[in-house]
Amino acid sequence: MTLRIFNPEHDIALAANLSNFTAPHAGRQLRHDLGFLPALWAEKGDLVLVDDVALAECMFHKTVSTATRLLGLSLHVANCQFAPCKPGVCTVQTRSVDAWGWDLALKARLKRLGIDANVLPTDNQLGVIRQLSHRRTAAGLLPLLQQAGTVGEAFECTTADAVGQLVRHYGHLVLKAPWSSSGRGLRFVKSDTIGSSHVQGWLRNMLASQGAVMAEPYYDKVKDFGMEFEARAEGDVRYLGLSLFHTANGAYTGNILATEHAKHLMISRYIPIELLDNIKTKVCEIFASVFKGKYVGPFGIDMMVCASHSTTGDPQFLLHPCVEINLRRTMGHVALALSPDDDDILRVMRVDYADNIYKLKIQRL
Repeated sequence: MTLRIFNPEHDIALAANLSNFTAPHAGRQLRHDLGFLPALWAEKGDLVLVDDVALAECMFHKTVSTATRLLGLSLHVANCQFAPCKPGVCTVQTRSVDAWGWDLALKARLKRLGIDANVLPTDNQLGVIRQLSHRRTAAGLLPLLQQAGTVGEAFECTTADAVGQLVRHYGHLVLKAPWSSSGRGLRFVKSDTIGSSHVQGWLRNMLASQGAVMAEPYYDKVKDFGMEFEARAEGDVRYLGLSLFHTANGAYTGNILATEHAKHLMISRYIPIELLDNIKTKVCEIFASVFKGKYVGPFGIDMMVCASHSTTGDPQFLLHPCVEINLRRTMGHVALALSPDDDDILRVMRVDYADNIYKLKIQRL
């Protein structure tokens, strides 16, 4: 039996790197309200650990009903059971744990529940995962993915002076915390704003708390998307599918639910499919080597289509192949679990907050 867990506070916990970590209220509520999500990919006999069993059962059955009606899917509602977060409820038959993302805080929480240490990662393994989750990993692998039709640079800066030199060179930068959750830890700076007290204060704090900041030239983004993968115990990397998602101010707002073929058609308006296939193949080859013996599980790579204006003023589209690596499950993986089989079905999946509760919504476009 596999114990499955949704811990959306993972990115913040990874930055804190503490066993005794209390997530912000929004993270705790997301976990409480959407704890049922792993039931979408659970196998028969699995347990899904949730804060509120009754709520999880209700929300899961609503999602199954909506997926049947709007997506034509037949999800197996009897595959798994929900288990409350109480000591001893899921210890006897737990042979493995499938977490949204691994960090010290989750391991400590599971140990308090009585989960056998043999099915949990060691502190050393968690340290490796944390270092691989640092944005320097994406910066280091980005050059290996570059080819005709791509763009992208990223730099690790350990001093404010290094950031200043880059902003003077590029004129417009995106600064990122080495570890941060979606939409957090970002600052957009120009040569005339880098000296402001607000930016300098943020820089000092980030350099003191995380040891560095990542700096990237600002690109004229046209479309966000990503590719979802799984690093397997056999040592290879398996491609799972495209993730077409929306963001607002860097924060996730929703995913397109469509067949892989339909998603390819949408992206091919900007980027040749051959380029996407080449990047997919390279990721599987390169990341298999990087992750071998270090990480097993799902991960996603955020990418984007960028506009590069020619001298005639006509936009040309380029692919940024590695904006960010998420060494965990993502909402793109959730969307893949809800992908329809019919090319004519096109829906959107959102996480909405209303009436003091987060809800997973599947809606017509």
